[in-house]
Amino acid sequence: MSDKETISIEDLIKKPEAQKVISNINQELIERRAYAPEKCEVFSSPYTALREDSDYRFSVDKEARKALPRIIDNKVQFVVGLESPEESFKESYCKKRNIGIVFSGGPAPGGHNVIAGLFDAAKQANPETKIYGFLLGPDGIIENEAKELTESLVDAYRNLGGFGMIKTGRTKIDTEEKMALSKETCKALQLEALVIVGGDDSNTNAAFLAEEMFEDGVQVLGVPKTIDGDIQVRDEDGHVLCAMSFGFHTAARAFANEISNLCTDSTSDVKYWHICKVMGRVASHLALEVALQTHANITLIGEDLADYVHKKRIEKAEKEGTIDHTAYGMTLRHLSRVLCEGIVKRAAVGKNYGVIVIPEGVLEFINEIRVFITKLNVIIAEYNEMHDTDFHSGFPLLIDKLEYLRKLARRSREDSSFTIWNTRDDDLFDDIPAFFREGLLTERDSHGNFQFSQVETDKVIMGLVKDYLNILKEQGAYKIGIEKSYYRKTLENGGLDPDYFGPILFESYDDSGFLMVKTSVISHRRLQQALIKEGAIKENEGIPGPIEKIFKKSVPKFKTQIHFYGYDGRGSDPTRFDCTYAYNLGLTVFSLIANGATGQMAAIKNLEKGFSSWEPIGIPIAPLMHLEERKGMLALVMEKSVVDVNSPAFKAVKAFRDKWLGAVPEKDEYRRPGPIRFAGKSEEERPITLVLNALGK
Repeated sequence: MSDKETISIEDLIKKPEAQKVISNINQELIERRAYAPEKCEVFSSPYTALREDSDYRFSVDKEARKALPRIIDNKVQFVVGLESPEESFKESYCKKRNIGIVFSGGPAPGGHNVIAGLFDAAKQANPETKIYGFLLGPDGIIENEAKELTESLVDAYRNLGGFGMIKTGRTKIDTEEKMALSKETCKALQLEALVIVGGDDSNTNAAFLAEEMFEDGVQVLGVPKTIDGDIQVRDEDGHVLCAMSFGFHTAARAFANEISNLCTDSTSDVKYWHICKVMGRVASHLALEVALQTHANITLIGEDLADYVHKKRIEKAEKEGTIDHTAYGMTLRHLSRVLCEGIVKRAAVGKNYGVIVIPEGVLEFINEIRVFITKLNVIIAEYNEMHDTDFHSGFPLLIDKLEYLRKLARRSREDSSFTIWNTRDDDLFDDIPAFFREGLLTERDSHGNFQFSQVETDKVIMGLVKDYLNILKEQGAYKIGIEKSYYRKTLENGGLDPDYFGPILFESYDDSGFLMVKTSVISHRRLQQALIKEGAIKENEGIPGPIEKIFKKSVPKFKTQIHFYGYDGRGSDPTRFDCTYAYNLGLTVFSLIANGATGQMAAIKNLEKGFSSWEPIGIPIAPLMHLEERKGMLALVMEKSVVDVNSPAFKAVKAFRDKWLGAVPEKDEYRRPGPIRFAGKSEEERPITLVLNALGK
């Protein structure tokens, strides 16, 4: 057969070599499925028990005590190993059980290993135990849609990302009807225990289910899951019980690898600012970890913006004997100025490119936006409560929604007691770009939360940045620095004396490194006038070619590329850290079940330390609940954890801001985290955030 002859496609795909490379079963998948995560030391014992520890204190909300009386006094429980307990204990521990497990909320890498850990521990205790997976999230519990999980099914998903084994959903079991149907399902399947793998809302749901099913003898346990990293539990004295939810490390590493690639691209193509929005609706943990992983030039941390204090405004107000409430927290306009400052500084050393990381929910930390969101949440909630139709069905078009708000503003003029939406609110709202107004009026999610992922946060911020950069450009403050050696070579090649023209063109020609064209020279006409004034050219003479070339090179063009990192990261195959963490959470859940616990959340204490220090525990969920506004009403929910601006990890990022901005002639300090490497020894042990926070104590 000659080189030009080819075999038929039918014959090609029959070849074993072709079948091997086309198959969806590749070597990486085989190695992942075969990987056996390490177990915490206590799980090397044939049995485990629980040791209650009353030293950990919680500030209990009186509403939580009223709503969850059966589980509110639960204590922190440590899992301990037992070698040869009494026969009665063995009999209870190893009895046949029916256990249900459900995924709730968005996917997070490692979820399948929670199932695998629970499955392995339960089957080891009693091979006849049955594990049921509820399909498509809590709807599976309500509708009794479940399947028994078999060894072959569990093995097929070990160490793999996603929630594909049983899928997930966002339904909440939050009505009497849903609760009754859920109880019927547990009774029909004769469940002894129900495990809910989810975020703060899902674990809140677990607490209420544990309370409702207490008398039925059904144990309900939670498992902390969210890529946002906003499930972090400390007791009243600041002791860390759960440093991070599973899935966070993988998502952060996946985002960091992609953003690191953009850092590489920006230094290669030298013409784009890459704007990278990363998931994180109410907390900036992912953005903080990505900053540590990549050393991106600018990273916004929402909690830092909210913590900002405008000292000059405070001083002015103090002199006037008043209080300036706008001095606390950064405004949207001020934020755009901060970004512009960094962009201008880099341009001055010839770097009109770079990478900016923005958390998805950064706007929630901005003063005026936060006020609008709060007011609109209440307006929408009150409308939904008063009418047969919901707000978004009643006003399908933006123009309809805006007209309704104007009616409210008019009402405020007629009724002084009506303050939720006044004329000033309406005027300020009109000043916001139309697309952003529409974003602020988008439909809330099932929990009543504003959906920041549906709003083009980056477009809002960068629109203001571009506007201000144009102003700075007109003022001559935004220019690209010209390397002195390049300037000299260009003029000498054109037969001109660089030392003669230098003082005419540049602010400080004697400076070494990069030269800045004078602020007054903002156009060809101004350049020509400056040359004529200094006698470098005659009145009707054109600008010399080399001079024009230098001028054009100094004029910046602000070009951006927008990127969003969310679904790709949460769908990534887990890091070794998340594989091990989630698997041990599954083992912990079974220990809690086997020892009769309910209303507890499985966790690993000392997660921020090395693996040998990990301690499996059960954390009481009820004491973590507090009242929070949801859908315009107060509801008991588990508190989210935001970035602590006093933490060592944040302080480290703050300390390196100027260095990572790279507004110096030297090369940028970008870090290359690389892809998630399941094999090999180069994979990091745990999130850098946790490492720094542990080292800083």
